[in-house]
Amino acid sequence: MKNKNILELCLAHGLGGLEIFVTSCYKDFSSKTNCKIVVAPNQKLDDYLDEKNKHHIKRNKFFPILPAIKLAKYIDCNEIDIVHFHWTKDMITVVLAKLLSRRKPKLIQSRHMGMTRFKDDIYHRWLYKNIDMIHAVTNKVKEQLEKFIPEDVRPQLEMVYLGTEEVKIDENIVKSLKNKYEIQDEFIVGIVGRIEEGKGQDKVIETIKELDTLNIKALIVGSAMDEKYLDELKQKVKDLGLDEKVIFTGFTKNVNEYMQLFNVNILATKNETFGLVVIEAMINKVPVIATNSGGPLEIIEDGVDGLLFDGSVKNLSENITSIYKNIELKENLIQHGYETVKNKFNKNTQLEKLYDVIKKV
Repeated sequence: MKNKNILELCLAHGLGGLEIFVTSCYKDFSSKTNCKIVVAPNQKLDDYLDEKNKHHIKRNKFFPILPAIKLAKYIDCNEIDIVHFHWTKDMITVVLAKLLSRRKPKLIQSRHMGMTRFKDDIYHRWLYKNIDMIHAVTNKVKEQLEKFIPEDVRPQLEMVYLGTEEVKIDENIVKSLKNKYEIQDEFIVGIVGRIEEGKGQDKVIETIKELDTLNIKALIVGSAMDEKYLDELKQKVKDLGLDEKVIFTGFTKNVNEYMQLFNVNILATKNETFGLVVIEAMINKVPVIATNSGGPLEIIEDGVDGLLFDGSVKNLSENITSIYKNIELKENLIQHGYETVKNKFNKNTQLEKLYDVIKKV
């Protein structure tokens, strides 16, 4: 049987774990079969993806039929067998495109977000009836899909974890970053991700204030989805007198080099579905502290390969202090965290599992 032609699609405007995963799927699947990619023009994913053959379609929130018509033509012209989409807001566009196309491709969604309410209304029943498979990134997400999507319209469900890989570090970049941020012997607390409410950058700032007597700095790495919120965070830093201790770096493609600066990496999202940055830190041999809910519960064994905290500034401060003062704990978390990723969250292994699932649909 010939390989199936796959289309990776994401019209999202942001750039986080979801969007990075889209590029990983595209690059990996392209080595196995004919794979195309469609993104929204002039958005962060478009800028990030260094690919000459990417195709552009602009999302239309109010009239999804317009991008759907363009997508249907692209599907037919390129003989697409499978459309693999990721962003939930693209669902209506993808379903309409399938119905408008001659090829009627299989539709597969990678579900990166949890589901919290029943999808038993007419609109959602119609959508899910036209989707062939949903890939859940954690067991918890799969359980939610089983609970909230009616059985008679529920697509096939498969769970495959996300993965990461060890990369070669550019030591010249690391040295340059240390000079840029005037890092010498300070203990560096890092948090990586989109700057938006709910991601927990405010908790990290408050924690640095709690630990003001320690030789400590925080690096907040990521682009702002909401400039107003970023301004509020910067004002908080100023009000707390932390201008010399909290640094906003902005967006970077050199996440791995930034992680070489960290003594600990924080995931402070209240309920992160997976937490790609957690395993990225682990493979970079950086100890991790993450909120004790959502995806981190399927990644971290508390006290063994990472630390979990209850979401409070007090508990986060306690955990950071433990790593700050206990070298043996820090080294054990680093070693076991690295082994966890190697054994359970290897990028190539997980993408191979996902490809095997997709091609059988």
